[in-house]
Amino acid sequence: MRVGLFGGSFDPVHYGHLLLAECCREACRLHEVWFMPAAVPPHKQQHPLADAKHRVEMLRLATAGHPAFRVSTWEIERGGISYTVETLQRMRQELPEAELYLLVGSDTLADMAHWREPATIWRLARIAVVCRSGQPLAAGAQWEELRRQVGADLFEQYPPQPVEMPLFQISSSDIRRAVACGRSIRYRTPRAVELYIQQHGLYQTSSGDHRVT
Repeated sequence: MRVGLFGGSFDPVHYGHLLLAECCREACRLHEVWFMPAAVPPHKQQHPLADAKHRVEMLRLATAGHPAFRVSTWEIERGGISYTVETLQRMRQELPEAELYLLVGSDTLADMAHWREPATIWRLARIAVVCRSGQPLAAGAQWEELRRQVGADLFEQYPPQPVEMPLFQISSSDIRRAVACGRSIRYRTPRAVELYIQQHGLYQTSSGDHRVT
């Protein structure tokens, strides 16, 4: 069984997230993709997030109907800063026979040298990297630093697996700003998520900060 882990704040989830997950599912022949909303992302400790219950529910609405997609609340339930290595260690305990894949974007790959225990992450999961057609996975010094942190032998044995994805320029911050300014977010996120944002008054402050309800 092949299981992909897709972590993030998902604040809110949008079609770019779903497309990334589907491209990885197909390219890596994954049986399941687990969306793992973070309690507190390490790189966003000072960034206000919508309440976890809202982010989880929006993910459930967005992934409903896809038999291979599921939403896991492990990191939310654990609380505190969500480190990928700790989540993968738990997944390995829960799914000892599964082949684990960590789904990341090419921009994330470049930063993984600075993550907690990158070599342990490499031992626990294959790395599937989504990039635009013709775009390199990483460049120059960033690539070499990641290779050094992981360890040359381990890095060469399990190199990142590139996954091509159609160009889709959208972000959660784009959606939050649009909502705060009263602009449409139709076709950027599933309709059910759009209606959930309206119903719960999320992101509707003039500064773009979150209204947590």
